[in-house]
Amino acid sequence: MDQKPQRPNSYLALAIISTILCCLPTGIVSIIYATQVNSAYEDGNYEKAMSASKNAKTWGIVSIVVAALGLLVYVLIFGLAFLGAAANGEF
Repeated sequence: MDQKPQRPNSYLALAIISTILCCLPTGIVSIIYATQVNSAYEDGNYEKAMSASKNAKTWGIVSIVVAALGLLVYVLIFGLAFLGAAANGEF
């Protein structure tokens, strides 16, 4: 009897959280991969399950990084505008 490899993590929670709180397009890609993990594992396609797990994690992290960079750019733009206005005495 063949021993099944351990079921890979689906990272579904990371995918959902990154979609809701961070970046919608890349979060959706993460969710799609996360939902493929369990079905591929149950079908006996362990290689596909591992690949989907890695992709779900990668896209979840990409989503968080994109959101963090977007927030950083937002803060920089408005921070510089605020400092410029303060320097000109426009308050």
